Amino acid sequence: MAEQESDLRALMRSKLEALKKRGLDPYQKYDYERTHDTSSIRSEFADVGSERSQKEITTAGRVMAVRVHGKAGFADLVDRDGKVQIYLKLDEVGQETWTTFSSLDRGDIIGVRGTIFRTKMGEITVAVKNMDVLSKALIPFPEKFHGLQDVQTRYRQRYLDLAMNDDVRKRFIDRSRMVAFMRDWLNKRDFLEVETPILQPLYGGALARPFVTHHNYLDMDLYLRIAPELYHKRCIVGNLEKVYEIGKNFRNEDIDAQHYPEYTSLELYEAYVDYEDIMDLTESLLYDTAMRIVGSDKIKYGDKTLDFSRPWRRVTMHDAIKEYTGLDISSIKTVDEAKAAATKLGVKDIEDCSGMGKVVSEIFDQKAQPSLIDPTFVIDHPIEVSPLAKRKRGNPELVERFELFINGWEFANAFSELNDPEEQEQRFREQDRLRSEGDDEAHPIDMDYIRALECGLPPTGGLGIGIDRFAMILTDAPSIKEVLLFPHMKPETV
Repeated sequence: MAEQESDLRALMRSKLEALKKRGLDPYQKYDYERTHDTSSIRSEFADVGSERSQKEITTAGRVMAVRVHGKAGFADLVDRDGKVQIYLKLDEVGQETWTTFSSLDRGDIIGVRGTIFRTKMGEITVAVKNMDVLSKALIPFPEKFHGLQDVQTRYRQRYLDLAMNDDVRKRFIDRSRMVAFMRDWLNKRDFLEVETPILQPLYGGALARPFVTHHNYLDMDLYLRIAPELYHKRCIVGNLEKVYEIGKNFRNEDIDAQHYPEYTSLELYEAYVDYEDIMDLTESLLYDTAMRIVGSDKIKYGDKTLDFSRPWRRVTMHDAIKEYTGLDISSIKTVDEAKAAATKLGVKDIEDCSGMGKVVSEIFDQKAQPSLIDPTFVIDHPIEVSPLAKRKRGNPELVERFELFINGWEFANAFSELNDPEEQEQRFREQDRLRSEGDDEAHPIDMDYIRALECGLPPTGGLGIGIDRFAMILTDAPSIKEVLLFPHMKPETV
């Protein structure tokens, strides 16, 4: 196989040299003026018949098939939005152009000028009058019929994956449209897009392990942010009132079908609202986005159909546990009793949980969360695992927090934000105690953030949404790597 590929590469390079000898070096061309892409050809000439159009057009794209029949030939020309068929005849284009066309390889990029007609098979086609080779492929492209299917190759050579697989290209176009819509949705509601540091002297805003780097000039260690939350709330302290950011976060953790250490989030913060208001905003934003991208509130994902119709269900964490396990966790008063109940339910890795809140969270994560298929808000979480959220009105052991679950995965996390500096410092110090006992995901103490709270943070609601997972749902992608253009891979072995 390697020898065959080597022979094909040599042949393709010989074709390049032949082009250069004829004065047709494709790499000497700096631009090509297209009047139409494949989408505009299909729309403008939707009613074209077998008679060729009077109007001439120019278009360009990648050749994905060449079919020569005597002194005539067809090829498929592919661009971002799809493909269009082109047609050449020797006696119409002349010997030189015909020679060039006949030697094209799958993957070559060409530009053509011609008129439009519809073939007997009903396919809109460009009758070519002139053709230019704009770039020469020098590696063999896979057969179009079989496509590029090996997952490792697809991820390592995403450029080839995008060029070969229409569904992959569409997935990333839809992801881009999704993010653009969400940004526009927030802008229209008077949110300000802000940019906050990715390299931070102290990480925070979540419970996670960070990546560490070193700043040579300042001679200090910095952390890649695990969340922009604390900076956003500093913005609220500074009277910006409604802010959001769509950007990368980094968490030094495992990689699986739903987790990736470098991921994209949308975070927003709004003054003078609480988590109930943020719940309404989240439901509206994600529903409207789904309708824009998918066009329906019934979304197919794998073998399931997810029902996005509103209103979305809201349930407390305690009630979700009771519903899916039968355990009334609110009636249990000690950590040992809670651990015993969790063990009886088959909850794993419960021994290291140091408090009631962590036991409750583990029971929910393992026994209730997987059953939450349609969009569901799970509200009122244990204070122990929520160091940045306000206490629940009427129940100081809980906080005003929600997580949104779809298909058994977490998609959003939100709080009524804690704005009491003294209580926040106390919560930080409790996290610091957990850190000293070996919890490497505990939140560090950020005294500058405490100082910001001392300036006065108004009542505020905050939200984080995982963009990658939402893109998975809207594009029916089975793995998070399918919605990341260039996922990290282990080095190739030589």
